[in-house]
Amino acid sequence: MNPVRRRRLLFVLMLLLAGGLATALVALALQRNVAYLFTPAEILRGEASSYGRFRLGGMVEDGSFIRTPGSLEVRFRVTDGDAQLPVSYTGILPDLFRENQSVVATGKMDNGIFVADQVLAKHDETYTPKEVADKMAMAHAKHNVPSTSDTDTGQTP
Repeated sequence: MNPVRRRRLLFVLMLLLAGGLATALVALALQRNVAYLFTPAEILRGEASSYGRFRLGGMVEDGSFIRTPGSLEVRFRVTDGDAQLPVSYTGILPDLFRENQSVVATGKMDNGIFVADQVLAKHDETYTPKEVADKMAMAHAKHNVPSTSDTDTGQTP
């Protein structure tokens, strides 16, 4: 084989190898940062047990909010209509956080309690994250609760 062609072939092979390695590293980094969304019923069924860190979505149960005096620790329960899951969070809650409102918390399970390191509340009265809205709609259908309109999910008609 001609030395020029050999160098070109070697260059192309090295370029493909470097591109493949870069793609593998990016995919690995993205996979570590993915946080899947589960409802309390799914978590209690064990569907989230293989994930160390994930998102919990649902509604803050009425009457479940408890703030520890003299600290930033709060406890509340998140429900999806089928099950409730206790949540513990230490930090400042969003201004729009309240009972009977949608919430998405990111964290992990610890002895039957979801320990959140981030809590997000819905940002206005007409928006619910699509993933939470879809899972809540399935729970409503299961319990024969009237479904909400498309404006509640933030989707355009």
